[in-house]
Amino acid sequence: QCKPLRTQPLDLDDSPSRMASLRLVAAAVCAGVCTAATVSTASTDAPYELGVGIADATGPISDVLMMGMANPAQINAGIHTRLFARALAAHDPKTGKRFVFVSLDAGMGGIVLKNRVMKLLAERLPGMYTDDNVGISGTHTHSGPSGFLQDTIFQFAGSGWVPHTIEAMVNGVVNSIVAAHNALAPAKASIAIGELANASINRSPSAYLLNPEAERAQYTGDTDLNMTVLRIDSADASPTPLGMFTWFAVHPTSMNNTNKLVSGDNKGYASYMVEKMQNGGTAKGAPPGTGRFVAAFGSTNLGDVSPNIMGPHCRDTGLPCDFDHSTCNNRTEQCSAVGPGKDMFESTEIIGQRQVDAAMELFTKTADLGGGVDFQHAYVKMPGLTVNDPDTGAPVGTLCTAAMGDAFAAGTIDGPGEFDFTQGANSSNPFWKFIVDLIHKPTPEEERCQEPKGILLPTGDINFPYPWGPDVLPVQLLRLGQLAMIVAPTELTTMAGRRLRSRVRAELVKNGVLSASEGVVVIAGLANGYADYTTTFEEYQQQRYEGGSTIFGPHQLNAYIQEFTKLAVAMGTNTPAPTGPPPQDFSNRLSNSTSLSEDHLPSGASHFGAVVTDVQPTYPVGGGAVVSASFAGANPVNNLKPDGTFAEVQRCASAATPCTEWSTVAVDADWETRVHITKSKVDVINTARTWEVQWHVPASATAGVYRLVHHGTAYSKPLIGAGKLTPFSGFSSAFTLH
Repeated sequence: QCKPLRTQPLDLDDSPSRMASLRLVAAAVCAGVCTAATVSTASTDAPYELGVGIADATGPISDVLMMGMANPAQINAGIHTRLFARALAAHDPKTGKRFVFVSLDAGMGGIVLKNRVMKLLAERLPGMYTDDNVGISGTHTHSGPSGFLQDTIFQFAGSGWVPHTIEAMVNGVVNSIVAAHNALAPAKASIAIGELANASINRSPSAYLLNPEAERAQYTGDTDLNMTVLRIDSADASPTPLGMFTWFAVHPTSMNNTNKLVSGDNKGYASYMVEKMQNGGTAKGAPPGTGRFVAAFGSTNLGDVSPNIMGPHCRDTGLPCDFDHSTCNNRTEQCSAVGPGKDMFESTEIIGQRQVDAAMELFTKTADLGGGVDFQHAYVKMPGLTVNDPDTGAPVGTLCTAAMGDAFAAGTIDGPGEFDFTQGANSSNPFWKFIVDLIHKPTPEEERCQEPKGILLPTGDINFPYPWGPDVLPVQLLRLGQLAMIVAPTELTTMAGRRLRSRVRAELVKNGVLSASEGVVVIAGLANGYADYTTTFEEYQQQRYEGGSTIFGPHQLNAYIQEFTKLAVAMGTNTPAPTGPPPQDFSNRLSNSTSLSEDHLPSGASHFGAVVTDVQPTYPVGGGAVVSASFAGANPVNNLKPDGTFAEVQRCASAATPCTEWSTVAVDADWETRVHITKSKVDVINTARTWEVQWHVPASATAGVYRLVHHGTAYSKPLIGAGKLTPFSGFSSAFTLH
């Protein structure tokens, strides 16, 4: 069980010497249970108003490339779990300061997303929120739809610009913020910190070993085991738990690059399970996305951290991959890592459940955070920025024009690349170098600036048809009592995150913002924008995947330290931080059409919702059975069912035969359901869709009569006149669990 490391106030400085006191996790704790450190302050009065909110942010579940793996074959075709936006609003009545933080089930945040959210918030909550006090962090699931990042490099990695994706994300984020804002009431915040073992491995361990030995010796291992749990409770006479916001470093890549079902991955599973425990779940009238309690499992310094803890092996031979380069016979394609389960679904569940178990232990051991709400925000032009040494203040160099290295194309053990690129190899593939040079050849100055990176794509120099990469980035600090959030637009590696946290915390303590004994700093990653990875200077030298994706060169981490410490100083002096102009938003130049195409019936179906393949009459109770039925369906973008469902599992609630009353026990956002969409040709041009609804019967299911249901919306377009949307539902035959 998680147990307090001590009861007296704990100095939570993230410097190596301080972190040594948190390292009491035994190697034998193979189930991932953590030890905990609590933070104590004497205040018992509610020093602020807090509110939590949740809203559906699920985008297209068919025909769109997933965002994250850049695998051109990973075009989504169904749904496993829905994607949600989870918001925390904070307001200090004494100072009038407020902020809202959102953890979004998505690959990352983005400039366009933030801008469009702010535009809608100005209409729905005028005068409440600005660009400065809203933070939007992506959980980094790699099983959500692409199409919401404007930079061309990310459009190549996905399905281009997909208006349905960005629209769903914006609406979900805004709805969650409005819900959190409307729920603002006197509340208490408390926190606990622990370490979670056996839920992560470092996927670039050879690069990590390049960090100074003395620095590495101060930590438990080569992944950041810290789990931080922020607890929110009402401040009334009988406090009610309202929410949990949790940060733990692990990639949501338990679902691998063959997955085609939209999913929140292991962090989405963790959120789902905690909310189900607290709210009751679908069978008790609180399906996912509803209920009072909100549980967010956010991203932090997960850059080099994989959930696939069985480690990298060659798929063809079963042997371990090469340590330095993650290759098999000098090729990357066969080297990949797997999780602890029999398949990616079970691995997602195991890694997610370990986070749940640790977080719930910590949730019972939190201590008060103290008062105060604050924020700082700035935009920074990265290329050409002079970077100073954080110790001496002496200049160490300037940031480079953005460029992706050869190792970027090699991929990782979570999703290896193609085309014979290798991690840790700094010379370009001659064929692809020739192709890229036709687009834009990097200058000798750019090549020197990025050394030892071999430049594959000089993204900062390419502007046709639109800019290929970011150049101006948002940096932000949010503070709730003794908790400060570094809201960063990047994926920091383990050691990069440790250094950034330590430096920012020291500056906040120095400027009187945080207590030396009680202040806590977390990183909320992939937030407000996205600019790939950030390694330490030492890790950059090996040019593993993360180093090849550190786009502004070897001094990028020190640049972030420099700019975030400026925000810490500004917070201490209560003055706005200096800022540059915001980045260009050119999304209005992209295609924003959300036009629909006519739906067609699969062969043999007489109407939408018709049963194509029915259920069996009986299935056994006790778990393990898979109930399945398929239906004549339509394009899901006709109606993405925000806060609704494409599928239901219903149980008969009457004694009549046939059944006259049904109750819902599972929906498409529940872990036990899966929906697969297949397309078939109707003629040379047109296609039809068949929806298979699966219920993976849980062990908790009781004997009784059930049926599967599919809900959809069909679009028809006559030769003359406007198109028409027609909702429909299809019902399987009743079946019995016995």
